[in-house]
Amino acid sequence: MALLFGTAGVPISSPSRDTASGIARVHELGLGCMEIEFVRGVRMGMEKAKEVRAVAEKLGVALTVHAPYYINLNSPEEAKLKASVQRILDSAKVGYACGARDIAFHPGYYMKSSKENAYAKVKEQLEGIVKTLEDEGIDVVLRPETTGKRTQLGSLEEVLSLSAELSRVMPCVDFAHLYARSRGAANSYEAFAEMLAKIENALGSEALRDMHIHVSGITYGKGGERSHLVLKESKFNYKALLRVLKDYRVEGKLICESPNLEEDALLLKQRYEKI
Repeated sequence: MALLFGTAGVPISSPSRDTASGIARVHELGLGCMEIEFVRGVRMGMEKAKEVRAVAEKLGVALTVHAPYYINLNSPEEAKLKASVQRILDSAKVGYACGARDIAFHPGYYMKSSKENAYAKVKEQLEGIVKTLEDEGIDVVLRPETTGKRTQLGSLEEVLSLSAELSRVMPCVDFAHLYARSRGAANSYEAFAEMLAKIENALGSEALRDMHIHVSGITYGKGGERSHLVLKESKFNYKALLRVLKDYRVEGKLICESPNLEEDALLLKQRYEKI
């Protein structure tokens, strides 16, 4: 596998907004992957998922999934906790039917818990989710994402610990989120290299050959992430990140979440290829 570049959802320039058309447009653009965005709910049936899989396999486009935003595995409310678990399960099942292997999601919020207690609860819920998926033969990798808001569970260290301690769990590393979470501190070649070294130390060198990455322009405030931006309108140092990814021979999938989607995805791919 090389490092594939793609869009978070159907490209803006796609003539139709359905997933299959988006995959076709990704292929036309010369990109290699696309993330299916279930962010407002899993609204795809199994028959449609099989059609999506056929198109992706025919065109050689790798698929990933982003589970709904409304997930909090540390919710103190039982109904919300159960709904969060179900959203991950639904995303994994439909994503697997689509041919997607990687299921990214935001793990949850610290709420009034200590960081340690929040982590323990999220880990416990993920253990149950993994067991359910294994029992049902759903062969996917759950990807808790590094998060941009400081109220969210999702530091690089927390995500790496979950990945080291649980089977079928690996990180989704959103470098823009980590930049925002650090309020601009993590934004250099050295900072990005340190992140990759931490991943390698925690999970082995094979983890760098199978990464799931999110990148976008971003703005931040005191609490971390505020909103996504076009790369060239942001101070996020994507050029240094690309050099690090090349130097460390990172492989996997890089999903662009900038508002202009394919424009920045192509910018990243083309610049990477020139390094």
